[in-house]
Amino acid sequence: MKKALKATVLFLAAVMLVLSFAGCSKKDGAKDLDNVKAAGVLKVGMECNYAPYNWSQTTESQFTVKVSDNMYADGYDVQIAKKVAEALGVKLEIVPIEWDGLIPALQSEQIDMVIAGMSPTEERKLSIDFSKTYFDSNLVVVLKKDSAFASAKSISDFEGAKITGQLNTFHYQVIDQMKGVSKQTALADFAALTQALASGTVDGYVCEKPGAVSAVAANSDFTYIEFSEGNGFTCDPADSSISVGVRKNSSLVPEINKVIDALSTEDKEALMDAAIARQPVSADE
Repeated sequence: MKKALKATVLFLAAVMLVLSFAGCSKKDGAKDLDNVKAAGVLKVGMECNYAPYNWSQTTESQFTVKVSDNMYADGYDVQIAKKVAEALGVKLEIVPIEWDGLIPALQSEQIDMVIAGMSPTEERKLSIDFSKTYFDSNLVVVLKKDSAFASAKSISDFEGAKITGQLNTFHYQVIDQMKGVSKQTALADFAALTQALASGTVDGYVCEKPGAVSAVAANSDFTYIEFSEGNGFTCDPADSSISVGVRKNSSLVPEINKVIDALSTEDKEALMDAAIARQPVSADE
C-alpha cells in the first residue's frame, strides 16, 4: 500500500513538473508591450550572419548597433529593428543567436522579437505569431559563373547537381522539387553556404534573391539564376515573405504593423539596396 502510494505521488510530481516546463516554454505575450516599455529596452534576436538581412562587423557607423566590445550589427533587419524601437520610444538591443535558437529564445523570454529574415510558415505559426510582411522576395539558385549549370533556365535543368540550402528553412525543403539533383546536407548559415560553394563541395544552393545578390556582391566568381514564372519553385507566398516573429498573442504586433505599414514598397527596396551596398566584402575583392 505504501509503495503504491509512493509511486502515485512520484507520478503526480513528474506530471506537474512536465506541465510546469511546458507552461514555461511558451510564454504568452499579452503583456509584451508593457514589459518592453517598462524596461526601456527592446531585445531583438537575429543571427548577425546572414547578409544582407543581418551581419556583424568591427566598425561602427550611423547604421550599426553595438552588440559587444568592438562588434556591431548592421543589415536590413537591423534598420527595421531600429524603426520599431524608435516607434516604441525605447533603446534597441541586438542579441546575436544562431538560427535554431531564435524561436526557443523568444519563447523563453530571452528576447522580445525575432527580426532575422524569417518567413511566417505554417509550421512556425504553431509556435509563435508574426507581424505583417516587411519584405517579399523569391527563390533563386546561387552557383559559380563557370558552373556547368550556369545556363539553366528552369529548376529541371540541374540534373546531377549537388544542391543544398540552410538548415531548418524552406529553402532546403524545396530542393525536392529539383528532379535529378543530389540533395546535400543542409548547412547552418550563410557563411557555410558560400564557403561550400567556393570550395566546390556543392554546385549551388537555394536562397532568397537578396541573399543571392549579397553573395554575388561579395564573391566575384558567383552568380545566381532567377527563374521566370512556371520555371521556378512552387511555394506558399508566405514562405518567400519575411515577417517579425513574436510570442503568441503578443501585444507588440499592432505596434510593429504600424511601422511596417508606414514603409512603402519603394522604401523597403531602398533599405535593402543600401544594405547590400554596405555589406562587408570578401577577401577576394
